Amino acid sequence: MRAFFWECRMDTGRIGQRIAYWRDRRGFTQQDFGRLMGQSKRWVQDLEGGKRQTDPRLSVLVRTAEVLHIPLEQLLSDRPPEPAAGTAPPDEVLAVVDALYPLEDLPIDAADPLQLEVLHRRLIYCCEAFQACHYQALARDLPALLVAAQKAAANTPVERMCEAFGLLSRVLQLTTSFLHKYGPGAAVQAAVVADRALAAAERSEDPVQIGAASRRVAKSLMYQQRPQAAVDFAVTTARRLEADLTGRGPLGLSTLGMLYLNAARSAAGVQTASTLVDHAADVADQQGQDLNEDWTMFGPTNVDLHRIGMLVRFEDGWSALDAAAGLNRGKVMGMTKERRAEHHIAKAHASLLTRRKEQAAEQLLKADELAPEEVRSRPDVVRLVKDVVGATAQPGAQLRALAHRCGLQA
Repeated sequence: MRAFFWECRMDTGRIGQRIAYWRDRRGFTQQDFGRLMGQSKRWVQDLEGGKRQTDPRLSVLVRTAEVLHIPLEQLLSDRPPEPAAGTAPPDEVLAVVDALYPLEDLPIDAADPLQLEVLHRRLIYCCEAFQACHYQALARDLPALLVAAQKAAANTPVERMCEAFGLLSRVLQLTTSFLHKYGPGAAVQAAVVADRALAAAERSEDPVQIGAASRRVAKSLMYQQRPQAAVDFAVTTARRLEADLTGRGPLGLSTLGMLYLNAARSAAGVQTASTLVDHAADVADQQGQDLNEDWTMFGPTNVDLHRIGMLVRFEDGWSALDAAAGLNRGKVMGMTKERRAEHHIAKAHASLLTRRKEQAAEQLLKADELAPEEVRSRPDVVRLVKDVVGATAQPGAQLRALAHRCGLQA
C-alpha cells in the first residue's frame, strides 16, 4: 500500500478533486462529509480546493477512503479501478453455460424425439419463472430444455421444421435474457447465444421470432460496449420487419415496440434515446393496451417505465422521479414482478441521484421484498445497494441486512 502511495505522489494535485467527486457521488454535502471526518465545512472546502495542503497526510486519506467507502487507490490515481470481486457468474449460470456447448454436435435420435407440444409447455414454465424473477428455478430447468429443443430442431419432420426452429430460437432468446441478468461476467456467452437465437429464428421464417431474436443481439452489442452498433442493428431490423410485424396484430406490434425500446437502452445520447422511446410509444398507442404477448409485457405502461429508466441512465434523477409520480399505480401493479422490481430499482437510483438517501433505501427494500433474486443476483443492483449504503451516514438495520444478503459489508 505504501509503495503504491509513493508511486502516485506526483499525482496528488488532483486529490481534492477526487475527494469532491466521490463525496458528491455518495450524496454527502461538504458539511455532512466534514462531520463524518470530525472537521469543519471550511476544512472540507480547503481540502477539495487544494488550498489546505498539497500533499495530504496518509492518515487523512485513509480515513477519507473509509468514509467514502472506496479503495484508497481511487483517491491517489485517475487510473480505472480493477474489476470488482464477485462479478463472476454464480454456479447456476455456469451450469446453463455448460449446456450450450454440446449443442453443436448432438446425435440425431429419431426414435426418441420430444414432442414439440411438450417443449412448448416447458418453455412456458421457464418464461413464467423468468418474469417472476425465480432465476434459480429457471437455471435448474433451462439446461435440459436447451438440449431438448436442439434435438427437436434436428429430428422434427420437415413439415414442422419452421415451428421447431422457432421454438429453439425462443429457448435461446430466453437463455440470452437470463445470462444478461448477470452483467459483464456472462456477456460473452450471452452474445454467442443471441447469435444462435437469430440463426434459428431465420430458419423459422417467422418475422416475430426474427425481431425478438434481433433485440437480444442488440442488447448483446450494448454489453460489448458497441452502443451505436446496437442502435443501428435494432432500428434497421425494426424498419425492415415493420410491415410484417404490424400485420401480425398485438404479437407483432409488441415485437416491433420492444425493438425500439432496446435501441433506446443502447443510445449514447439522451435526444436519440428519447426519440426511440417516442417511436415505441407510437407503437404502444397503436396496440392500445399492456399485453404480455411473447412475454414482452409491452404497452403504454412498459414504455413509460423504460422512459424513466432512460432518464436514470442519463442521471436526470429529478425528471425520472417526476415521471414516476405521474404513473397509473394500478397499471404498474399489473406489470410482471420483473418489471415492477426493475421500476423500484430505477426509482432507488433516481432517489440517490437527487440525494434522497432514505427513499433510495426504501425502494431497494421494496424491490428485494418483491423479487429477491432480481436484487441479490444482479451485479449492477448489488453495486447500487453498495452506493446507497455508502451514501448513508448511519444505515438503518433493514438496509444493513439487505447489504449483508447481497454479500456486502455495512
